[in-house]
Amino acid sequence: MLSVKEIYERRQVMNLKSVLRSRILHIAAAAAAALAVGFFTGRSFNVSPGAPAPSQNLIQPVTYKLSGNEMQTAADLQEAWRGVAQRVLPAVVEIDVGTAGRTEGLGSGVIVQRDGKTVYVLTNNHVVGEADTISVKLHDGKNFTATLTGKDPKRDLALVEFQTDAAVTVAELGNSDALQVGDWVMAVGNPLGFNSTVTEGIVSAIGRQGLSNSGNVSFTDYIQTDAAINQGNSGGALVDIYGRLVGINSWIASYSGGNVGLGFAIPVNNAKSVIDDFISSGKASYGWLGISMGTESSEDGGTVQGAYVFSVYRDSPAWAAGILPGDSIVAINNELIEDSNRLLLVVGNFSPGQKADFTILRENRRIHADVVITKRADDENLQAQAAGLWPGMTLVQITKEIRTKLSLPKDTGNIIVSSVMDGSPAADAGLKPGDVINSIDNRKPSTLPEFYTALNKGSRGKVLLEGTRQGGLFRAEIVK
Repeated sequence: MLSVKEIYERRQVMNLKSVLRSRILHIAAAAAAALAVGFFTGRSFNVSPGAPAPSQNLIQPVTYKLSGNEMQTAADLQEAWRGVAQRVLPAVVEIDVGTAGRTEGLGSGVIVQRDGKTVYVLTNNHVVGEADTISVKLHDGKNFTATLTGKDPKRDLALVEFQTDAAVTVAELGNSDALQVGDWVMAVGNPLGFNSTVTEGIVSAIGRQGLSNSGNVSFTDYIQTDAAINQGNSGGALVDIYGRLVGINSWIASYSGGNVGLGFAIPVNNAKSVIDDFISSGKASYGWLGISMGTESSEDGGTVQGAYVFSVYRDSPAWAAGILPGDSIVAINNELIEDSNRLLLVVGNFSPGQKADFTILRENRRIHADVVITKRADDENLQAQAAGLWPGMTLVQITKEIRTKLSLPKDTGNIIVSSVMDGSPAADAGLKPGDVINSIDNRKPSTLPEFYTALNKGSRGKVLLEGTRQGGLFRAEIVK
């Protein structure tokens, strides 16, 4: 049986695009005819006695007959997709979860590993993360009681396990980094309880971020696909034309709650290391740089490419490598960093101890820093380290729009405090969100880079800030 790729590359068969174009023209013409004179089948009108003859100007149905080669190409393509489905279906399971003895949810999962009698199933954290009971139903109808191996809310991934002596199909893990927009993919899962459902589509986009108000975590990006995904597909497989797992279907964008062709899957490359973490420790580990960051705003209200460093943790990898507040990280290992979300993904996927080359923009100069990534602590421990976060505040360039909205006088400074980390030097100095900074060590910065240049040159490990707060003046000394 030919694979999808082999069919696509067969040079002796006419280009598949021309076949599809011919079929599209046929469908479009038939649709136009239906709109003009009513939908019909066949090649002629049935005219009753006394009725006027059909006008010669009416749109006539278009007929098209596939040639022998074209028909063979279509048949081979169909057979190849069947092969992909047959290869993947046995590796995709139905997951039923319950709380306090009641069945409350249904999702999907993918068998990704086996160790003796123990079978591991990858799924979404939102499917099994809070469940009291978990059961797994295989493609052949066999049911098993499962337990949670580990979970990662920040990537919305989880691993469950069950025991069996029977043979099971383990999915082959592909390379999601090799995906390109337009690639064919197949989604497999259990939408609305319809077991072992297969849908087909293309990769619509790669590197998508979760919507800011969706609750989807930012420690992963997403593959966007138009393959039909509905409730119950969560945790199921997104596979390429070779039947290799390239993504875990996770969520959809929809006003109605049903499929509208906007489905999103976690790239399998973001899950590979997590699987091993789950098995060894029950939780995921992340690489840590040791900065607070965001996106730099320009004077005209736009954004600047790169991840902008607002603060640096003392004794962190960034601190040791000489990264400073006000630096803009524009590349890691020659990979472009578009914004802070991308940096979070790249660094988070590094293994502790891994060394990376950071390209930094500082005072209009590009410099390089060798950084040894360490393991990220949990959120509570990071909060406890706030005293070592220098300076511990986020600043924003005041644009005309901000000045107008906040009714700020024109003679006040050009930089405003957006947030202050509790327990940080900035908090200890009494700085508050909304403070407008007029000067730093008696210098009046007009831009963020000018402010951070002065901050980094501060003598004796402290700087004096003067500014405006709710119409009055303030002075604050930040001690490093």
